[in-house]
Amino acid sequence: MRLPTVVFLSVLCALTCLGPALSRAGHAAQSTPVTTAHGTATLLSDSDSFMPGQDMHFGLRLQLAPGWHTYWLNPGDAGEAVTLALHASGGAVGEGGPIEWPVPQRLRDGPLMSYAYTGDVVLPVRLQPQEAKEGADMVVEATADWLVCATVCVPEHAQFSMTLPRAPLYPSPQAPLFARAAAQRPVASPFAAAIAPDGTLSLSGEGLSPAMVRDAWFMPEQPGQIDHDAPQVLHVRNGLLQLGLKTADGFHRDAPLSGIVVIRDVSGREQALAVTARPGGPPAIAAARGGGIAALARLLALAFAGGMILNLMPCVFPVLAMKVLSLERMARGERRAALLGAGLYAGGIVVAFVVLGALIVGLRMAGDTVGWGFQFQSVTFVMLMCWLLFAIALNLLGVFSFGTGIAALGGAGRLSGHLGDVLTGVLAVVVATPCTAPFMGAAIAGALSASPVTGIAIFVAMGLGLAAPYLLLASVPGLVRLLPRPGAWMEIVRQVLAFPMLATCVWLAWVATLQGGQVAVPLLAGGLVLVALAAWLVRKAQDMVMAGRGWRDGLVLACRGGALLAVALAVGAVTMVPPALAPQGASATPPPGDGSEAFSQARLETLRAQGKPVFIDMTAAWCISCLVNERVALSPQRVRDAFARQGVVYMKGDWTGRDAAITAFLRDHGRDGVPLYVYYPAHGDGVVLPQVLTPGLVLHTIGAQ
Repeated sequence: MRLPTVVFLSVLCALTCLGPALSRAGHAAQSTPVTTAHGTATLLSDSDSFMPGQDMHFGLRLQLAPGWHTYWLNPGDAGEAVTLALHASGGAVGEGGPIEWPVPQRLRDGPLMSYAYTGDVVLPVRLQPQEAKEGADMVVEATADWLVCATVCVPEHAQFSMTLPRAPLYPSPQAPLFARAAAQRPVASPFAAAIAPDGTLSLSGEGLSPAMVRDAWFMPEQPGQIDHDAPQVLHVRNGLLQLGLKTADGFHRDAPLSGIVVIRDVSGREQALAVTARPGGPPAIAAARGGGIAALARLLALAFAGGMILNLMPCVFPVLAMKVLSLERMARGERRAALLGAGLYAGGIVVAFVVLGALIVGLRMAGDTVGWGFQFQSVTFVMLMCWLLFAIALNLLGVFSFGTGIAALGGAGRLSGHLGDVLTGVLAVVVATPCTAPFMGAAIAGALSASPVTGIAIFVAMGLGLAAPYLLLASVPGLVRLLPRPGAWMEIVRQVLAFPMLATCVWLAWVATLQGGQVAVPLLAGGLVLVALAAWLVRKAQDMVMAGRGWRDGLVLACRGGALLAVALAVGAVTMVPPALAPQGASATPPPGDGSEAFSQARLETLRAQGKPVFIDMTAAWCISCLVNERVALSPQRVRDAFARQGVVYMKGDWTGRDAAITAFLRDHGRDGVPLYVYYPAHGDGVVLPQVLTPGLVLHTIGAQ
């Protein structure tokens, strides 16, 4: 064969082999760029060709000028998301799917937070072309709108077109850009996710630990659900990550919350997880809720037991004085009256628990971080309680009476007694809230993270537990007969029981001083004087009524009016407390000499990283159980010496006033009130101690005996 013939055949073979490639090269895998002063936009394809029925990707590539950015699916506090509409015609037809969004950056501008992209970004969409005209090319047309912002924002618009031949799919030169975009997308989360009514986002599962997670943040898919600029308080323990989100008007407590959680590990590497958090509390509680009737029964049992034990807590001791007043009627054998009084007392307790629980849930849904006993964080409430208990003490001492005198004034003695039973139950709940009895912590946490109906049922069970001993005493004839017969001793006991009330007033005055400072002292003392004046005027009116009417009617009315005026002045004074007296967070430093330091989450993490054991004491000046535990179990010299020998750092968190960090720590440990005691050994997870401490228990926990 001649040489020219060989050359000709070789060229022909090469052309035959390269034909498909040359054909694809004649069809651009990207559109003509659209360039503005703020960047360049181009439509890309990940393949040089198409095949009907086979997925392919197209993408909007934005190459933004330095200093400019555009926006994610949820732009945040300002901006508009990029839109891309894609349509195929000719040899195949189809519509592009939604944008497969890469993880955005968080850009802060003053008080605003945006989720955005800068630099070079590709926003892909998926297309599955369907057969239309056999042998024809596919024409792809797209319309895109996006907003670019720097110091000003400029809306931009572009239309693109490209033509692709029918052929087996072959990666285009732009395919690596799509691979990069795919790597920047969030991955499905391997962790169970839950969102509590108060906005606490929880992830649970293996691999989460303080040693691995250094930082984390959440970006919701839909706008208006959270305050984007608010701090997201992070708490991590083994198997659990929690982010405290501040909810916004668009947040729905019964709806899932979708978005991206970005976790940064100790090496600085970031991992983006796509999550859909289901309504519920922390995962441990959510799992319990998933147990159905058995889990609900367990929470109800815990609530009932906690309510019963609450009768033994120091907080309820002042109310025992009012309970004793009913023993005389029981001892006389007035069984029907005793049962009715006990039932009304129990009803007052249950109603108070339901109202208090509904108030806490409502405030937490509104974004407030309140917990059990939150009302004692208000100096106004503390003053009102001090005056109320002072009035009750004056009543017990006989300065005035709620009985015959009020009946004569009002003409309804029996109604007055029944109302007293109900109000006694309400007061029992109010003064009990500074304490958290054993079993109550889990029950309250379950109630606040469950559905409203379940939560109310749990609070009802807690109220029934508090009322159960008194109901049992009233309903069992044998127990009633064991009571001593009435006599003169009843009046002596009645007056003696006024002094625990007065002691409680001293304690409340101390709490008010811690919260409001020295300015609270004259307001509180002045209110006590007005309450005493009102009691004296009521007594004078009662004496006049019992002595007969006639000319005294006018004076009686004057005394009653004066009493009401005195009470109104006292209440008015405290409700107009100046802003300087409002709670300002932790209000009292730890007492000198107890060896403690103020709680700080950052300080705790530093100490744990250094391998030092830490004992956490979450307390409040208004929590009687806390004060008893500190005096009995934490203040003895042998306990302090053991802390020093073991190198235990004693940290105290004061929740007397509102403190978001302490509230978050309590929630992390399934509590909504104090006391809470947690011991962190030098190496290992924290250990939660019971709510009633003994020196031996503390020493055993820290390994000192």
